[in-house]
Amino acid sequence: MGIIVLSGLFVMFTMIEVESSPQYERSRLFVKFAYPGGTPEDIEKSAVTRIEEAIYDLPGITELRSTAAEGSGSVTMQSADGYEYREVMTDIQSRVDIIQSLPEELEDLEVGVMSRRFEVISVSLGGDLPEPELRQLGKQVRDDIAQLPGISQVDITGIRPFEISIEASEQQLREYGLGFIDLADAIRRSSIDLPAGAIQAGEQEFLVRTKGQLYRGADFAEIVVKTRSDGTRLRLGDITKINDGFVDLPILSRYNGKPSVMIEVYRLDGQDALEISQQVKDYIASNQTKMPPGVELGYWRDRSKYINNRISSLIQTALQGGLLVFILLTLFLRMELAFWVVIGIPVSIIGAFTVMPIFDVTINYTSMFAFILVLGIVVDDAIVTGENIYKHMGQDKDPTDAVINGTKEVATAVTFGVLTTIVAFASLLTMEGSRSKMFTMIPAIVIPVLILSLIETKLILPAHLKHIGTEHRFPFLNRLQRIVSDGLQTFIEGVYQPLLKRALQHPGMTLAVFFGVLLIIASTLLSGWVRFTFFPRVQSEIARSQLTLPEGTPYEVTRRHVERIEQAALALRDKYNSINPDETIITNVYSTVSIQGSVRMGLKPNQGYVNFEIVPQEMRSNPVSSTELAREWRRMVGPVAGAKRLTFSASIFRPANPIDIMLKGHDFNELKQVSEKIKQQLAQYPGVFDIGDDFSEGKEQVQLQIKPEAELLGISSRDLGLQVRGAFYGMEVQRMQRDGEEVKVYVRYPESERQSFANLETMKIRTADGNNIPIRQVADISIQKTPAVINRSERFRTIHVTADADQKAVQLPILRQELDGFIDQILLDHPGISYVQEGEAKETRASFKSLGLGLILVLFVIYTLLAIPFQSYSQPFIVMSVIPFGLVGAVFGHLLLGLDLTIQSVLGMLALTGVVVNDSLVLVDYINRRRQQGIALFKAVQEAGSARFRAILLTSLTTFIGLLPMMMSTNTQAQFLIPMAVSLAFGVLFATFITLFLVPCFYLLLESMGLKQSTSVSSQSV
Repeated sequence: MGIIVLSGLFVMFTMIEVESSPQYERSRLFVKFAYPGGTPEDIEKSAVTRIEEAIYDLPGITELRSTAAEGSGSVTMQSADGYEYREVMTDIQSRVDIIQSLPEELEDLEVGVMSRRFEVISVSLGGDLPEPELRQLGKQVRDDIAQLPGISQVDITGIRPFEISIEASEQQLREYGLGFIDLADAIRRSSIDLPAGAIQAGEQEFLVRTKGQLYRGADFAEIVVKTRSDGTRLRLGDITKINDGFVDLPILSRYNGKPSVMIEVYRLDGQDALEISQQVKDYIASNQTKMPPGVELGYWRDRSKYINNRISSLIQTALQGGLLVFILLTLFLRMELAFWVVIGIPVSIIGAFTVMPIFDVTINYTSMFAFILVLGIVVDDAIVTGENIYKHMGQDKDPTDAVINGTKEVATAVTFGVLTTIVAFASLLTMEGSRSKMFTMIPAIVIPVLILSLIETKLILPAHLKHIGTEHRFPFLNRLQRIVSDGLQTFIEGVYQPLLKRALQHPGMTLAVFFGVLLIIASTLLSGWVRFTFFPRVQSEIARSQLTLPEGTPYEVTRRHVERIEQAALALRDKYNSINPDETIITNVYSTVSIQGSVRMGLKPNQGYVNFEIVPQEMRSNPVSSTELAREWRRMVGPVAGAKRLTFSASIFRPANPIDIMLKGHDFNELKQVSEKIKQQLAQYPGVFDIGDDFSEGKEQVQLQIKPEAELLGISSRDLGLQVRGAFYGMEVQRMQRDGEEVKVYVRYPESERQSFANLETMKIRTADGNNIPIRQVADISIQKTPAVINRSERFRTIHVTADADQKAVQLPILRQELDGFIDQILLDHPGISYVQEGEAKETRASFKSLGLGLILVLFVIYTLLAIPFQSYSQPFIVMSVIPFGLVGAVFGHLLLGLDLTIQSVLGMLALTGVVVNDSLVLVDYINRRRQQGIALFKAVQEAGSARFRAILLTSLTTFIGLLPMMMSTNTQAQFLIPMAVSLAFGVLFATFITLFLVPCFYLLLESMGLKQSTSVSSQSV
């Protein structure tokens, strides 16, 4: 025992990481690229579809999805089961490399695997400073934090990239006979670093390099563009305006009402989130006084405090459960016996830490829940073994014989009982879906604990019980135990035995009653009377609002709306924080416009976000929930005119949209018609809100169609496109590294000449011989609206219609069935359109399909395991007959506590299949042994219930009591795990009652039929 404990403690404190949520390896692959200035339709046609065609038939990929947006595109796919994603990624890279027809303008083409970064803490730097100063200060803080020990990944958001913009008007270019290409060539000739080989001078070698790279806007102004015949020089600064600053799209990043930048700190594998967070907070504390006046250095979304709180809360829950189990056992067992039974819990749990690194399991809320889950289960075998040993101590003279005989007598039942439980929990490994990896940690904890418990019960517990003796050492406790024991015995003799005898006299009727109850419960489930929600909504510590306006909406319009949402959040904070001056409810408010998470993701002036941080409910006395705060926030903001999408949410663990219908086709007009009809239908359901789709008509697009006569002038479609693109978007001349950042240099029209359609119509196109001609002579110009983003799936264009739903007001499974019928009817008029329900519905399908197969496998393996000790084909059915009734108890438990059934409830029921058979296994094993001793069938069945009543009751009560603190927990992170605990606790409790009546009746009925058949065969043979 000492070796198990010491090795477990060593691993626990030296090798296991602490984190909030379990990590898992992603298998989503991508091909992404930039196409500066490209329209979604151009990118779809020239790049996305070509990449799709090149890779779609690769073995090992599924779920081919693509996106073509303004200036960029991506293709993503899932690595199929059974394939190593790195090998699949290599195959994709090979296919992409041989595509010959991709546009030359494509940049940063990358093939990779999507990685999930785990943010630990965000550092906020806010103050009323000019943007360059605040930006520079933010970079300094970022670099300082990146140098802290143990911190490897730091990012900065809320800043704009640097850019040098060289602006030349059409009139000036025409006056000097120049074009953008002339300016670009002049810059490339003058701003360059070029290696020129090496000079070998004797034994010494000198590298030769031409140094001429320019880094500042003022330096570019001195570049000579043209030398006149009189020898004078025309410099770039003479005919252009040079802006050395930021990209011309503004952004908003504000923290608690002040301009800010955010420094995001992440952790990598092997790094401890708690240590990283503490180092960052120590840095903030020591550097706050070094900041300029009016600048505040703080932190936002510190995940470590949630980790600490939740892990400590779960540990407290585990200790409470263990204490309750011990108290319960001392009421029924001798103090020494109860002590040695309970001591197996920490031994098995601590020992399980030894194997956690092998299965890559960390300390997080899921693994801690697994330990709590197994608290009451792990003592089942010890209770049966310990009680039987103690009974033999009163019969056998030699304590050693009593221990050996008592252990051997129940060894088979106990061993196979643990094995069936292991099999049931192992079935959780079959679960599929994006969140499935979260639950595979549970069997990775539970199974080692049960195996160690079995070893402890067979080897360690008997050795300890050998020395406890028969004398009683605690008089007061002994009197209490006698009262409980006498009361239990009175109940057995006065209530249970008469009821069991009556049931055994009419076994067929008893079974009919039980199975009638089972059918009633099954009908409530199938009819939808019992609510099912795939994933429960758990209160978050962050309330979020996202505003999306139509494409092309100016930044200023978005900013005004976001400021109104922000002001509502600040007002809400003042309201609730003033209720109790000593208690804070809402802490910080952070708002952004244009920022999509980081600069690398691009800037979107039509999008804005406002978030505020909430103190976890278990850390304050005010009962207001995050959801209630989000709803009040929504009411305060009201509608936003022209908003394409405005959402408010304050929940975590939402795997996908509750309603997500993906329409697939080739014609966006037809797809849009169908999506509008579906949205109108959804609007008729009470409790359905935030209805929208991902289609955006985008900006009005000017399309240029080259004329045949242009070819006579030496102008191709490419020449036309490059000149127009250079004038309005900008011609990228070069990139350089300046102060550790990439800076792009563009040549383009001034902003005043890029704001009107008339500027395009008056533009001159330069021919091959250097002449400038009006653009109308070489191209037809038309205007039409095109999508801002084109989403594709399996090489079809798609539109996703999404909505949120109030889970208390909407039965989502029923709603989805009704939607299926409605959409099927619509699509009769649109044969080119197909659809599939995605989001939460897809998760539900994947999970239930895998769990259904898992259930079949579990039942088969349990039957096989039970058939071995019983050496019977029929008796395993007797033991397993309680499984459906355990599921009934799980449903009753949810109804009693007012909980909806969830996927966690179903997982609990799946695990329950192996737990509930333990009691019936012990009961049938006892009946078999009594019959082998020559006891009559009816008497053996009747005696079994009374003889095993206390052991069966104790094993069930310990499981229930061990999970009771978890079921009553208010811990935020524990809420989504509670349904699984409820399924196990109430399922075991209800199955106990069923076991004590159903199993004896079923056994009697089957064996009586077998005896009659045997007697009939014998009489016929005579």
